[in-house]
Amino acid sequence: MSDYILSIETRDKLRNVSTASVATALFKRGLRNQFVQGVVPVERKPVTMVGQAFTLRYIPAREDRNPITVFRDRDHKQRVAVETCPEGHVLVMDARKDSRAATAGSILVTRLAKRGAAGVVSDGGVRDAIGIAALEIPAYFACSSAPTNLTLHEAIDINVPISCGDAPVFPGDVMLGDGDGVMVIPAHLADEIAEECLTMESYEDFVLEQVNGGAGIIGLYPATDDKNLVKYDAWREQAER
Repeated sequence: MSDYILSIETRDKLRNVSTASVATALFKRGLRNQFVQGVVPVERKPVTMVGQAFTLRYIPAREDRNPITVFRDRDHKQRVAVETCPEGHVLVMDARKDSRAATAGSILVTRLAKRGAAGVVSDGGVRDAIGIAALEIPAYFACSSAPTNLTLHEAIDINVPISCGDAPVFPGDVMLGDGDGVMVIPAHLADEIAEECLTMESYEDFVLEQVNGGAGIIGLYPATDDKNLVKYDAWREQAER
């Protein structure tokens, strides 16, 4: 469990960077496996999802343990996770990449939204996808899946280290999601990654402007020619970036 607390300043910075920039920044640090594989937005949102991870782990369901009546148990882990995920956090679910059954539906995700969660990520399926898509809360999943979670999944652990789409997720890690998918930023790196990626995004905006103007990319991207750095500094000053 991380003691890290995502600051408003770092959250705001991360809302202005892409998963692509974060992936590159983490790769520079030797971290190659922080992208949640096989997960897409239920519906693309105009905002970038940023929040610390609150996790739920599923194991394969055993039939004698998962009849429909288990939902009567007030301590059922899936329901408890929804009711205890802190405001501003992202509920991240480990379904072992098995999307043949849902890991949540529109009622549970609506409850998360009402409680102020920053998003939800599952490497399994969700049901009522149209309802989830209509919500403002960002949600990521493998695919739509009508069967209840009980048919294949047993919710077993809350806020423990998990795998989600083959990426390691520790409670408190920072989840960043955009149209390309979801990156997991180790908590202790979040502040420096946010700052570095803002600079990366700024330079890439400059590069795109140059390329649209007919410039070639050799020596420009990456900036191996000093003249391009001089141009970039002048561009930043003019653009107040």
